[in-house]
Amino acid sequence: MSGRTIVTIAVLSLFTLETGCVPPPRATGQLESSGGAVQVSGIDPLFLPPSPDTIPGDQRGDAIRMGYLMVVETQEYGKRYVGNALNCTNCHLDGGVNPNTASFVGISVLYPEYRARAGRKMSLADRINECFERSMNGEALPPESTKLSAIVAYIEWLSQNVPPGSTVPWRGIPRLTSTHPPDPAKGKNVFAVKCAFCHGTDGQGTMAAPPLWGERSYTIGAGMARVGVAASFIKANMPRGWGWTVTDDEAFDAAAFINSQPRPDFPGKVHDWPKGGKPADVPY
Repeated sequence: MSGRTIVTIAVLSLFTLETGCVPPPRATGQLESSGGAVQVSGIDPLFLPPSPDTIPGDQRGDAIRMGYLMVVETQEYGKRYVGNALNCTNCHLDGGVNPNTASFVGISVLYPEYRARAGRKMSLADRINECFERSMNGEALPPESTKLSAIVAYIEWLSQNVPPGSTVPWRGIPRLTSTHPPDPAKGKNVFAVKCAFCHGTDGQGTMAAPPLWGERSYTIGAGMARVGVAASFIKANMPRGWGWTVTDDEAFDAAAFINSQPRPDFPGKVHDWPKGGKPADVPY
């Protein structure tokens, strides 16, 4: 079996949503083929990840496959640029096709885009490098890097069925709002009951899930270091395989506990939001 065939099979697995494992709240979890695309029913009709069998068999296809590997096996294929134990797919679940976890589908049509945190217009490659520096506690890939262009190619391929000018309503993570004051002490109990089985009692990760704090996790400058973002992610996706049993309050409490733990600094944070507008839950 060729390497290309193996990767294609791996990509195909992204579009298999198993009952009790990946049933996104934004969708029914049913996949339907439509014009060479994979339609997830119960979600915005523009959410159309292309079918893996449409990946071309040329140089562009090779770049798309490498981009996929950079996302799901970042520790192996992008290790040079990573400073912790995470893979991109730890936040962008299922290789970026899960509509609840900052899906990559449609994202390329939004760039270039002004980013308030940076105070400037950014390209898709710029945004990818932000994730490597902040979430991966690593370093930016060089502009001429074939691996950077491969990630861009993969996201562009996933976005090909989304028309330019779309607002991409499934963008990001379904936001969770609450008047409940996040309580780290209660969150410690939530973590012990509903998170530790996969992430480890010490939060340092297991074979099943990544570390949530400490030097092997995301930096204080990552989006996930915000309690509101982490709570939204937890509510929309966790615990995986346990029926999404976390309540809104538990999600905020768990996020508060997790983000109260030590994690790497991000020196570049001093330049964030140069024109103002910093969200209230930014921890610095």
